[in-house]
Amino acid sequence: MRLNPLLPALLALLPLAAQEKPQEPGGISDNSFLIEEAYNQERGIVQHIFTWQRFKAEGAWLGTFTQEWPMGSQTHQFSFTAPYLHIPGTPNGVGDVALNYRWQALGGDPKDLSFSPRLSLLLPTGDEKKGRGAGSLGLQLNLPLSVPLSERVVTHWNAGVTHIPKAKNELGEQADLAGFNAGASAIWNLHPEFNLMLEWVHTAQDVVAGPGLKTRVTGTYLNPGIRWAHNFESGLQIVPGIAYTHGVGASRGDNAVFLYISFEHPFGRR
Repeated sequence: MRLNPLLPALLALLPLAAQEKPQEPGGISDNSFLIEEAYNQERGIVQHIFTWQRFKAEGAWLGTFTQEWPMGSQTHQFSFTAPYLHIPGTPNGVGDVALNYRWQALGGDPKDLSFSPRLSLLLPTGDEKKGRGAGSLGLQLNLPLSVPLSERVVTHWNAGVTHIPKAKNELGEQADLAGFNAGASAIWNLHPEFNLMLEWVHTAQDVVAGPGLKTRVTGTYLNPGIRWAHNFESGLQIVPGIAYTHGVGASRGDNAVFLYISFEHPFGRR
């Protein structure tokens, strides 16, 4: 079974997307797709995020559900990301779930320079025999930095590493895996409730090639898209989005449609 190279590249980015915090009533400041912004959830606000990607080359698709909770204040945040995969020729199933902790080390307001490092525990919940998981616990560290350039334009920058010891492939062969990700995005606030987006990501992720052996899969992608907001008097904000992932350079032809929707609302007493 040969997977599209885009699939392991995007699986490596699973915990990154969609760290959201409104910049003004009715507005949106982020809700990114493949790039992680450096804004934790505000106290008393929870977010539920669904994404779906269909890969053009082989018809595989990847869906994710992410939920984000502030831990008493905006300084600390817990979230989890659960993937669900369709790989042609195998049954659909859950991939490796990520448990994420983020620390708002700097800023937190979209008008300010913000930095929010994240540490994730990758659980071996996917079936590695069907290509849906690594078969071992892993760790991921990501360093998102958000830099506003003007009232209408903000940029986001990512760099991270992944380590999965004793990972397994479909044949049960084991090897220690490492990975690296980098990326950047520019968001143009054309209207408080409508944004234009351009994301760039690069990943280099090891995969098991034999007992104690590994090979590296790299990918470079541009992800232009749009997002818009629907706001309700109850405090609920719904943000849909759509993008088209383009492989560039050696990844040319590895393309995917990307759909996104977020539900954010108050809970408890703020």
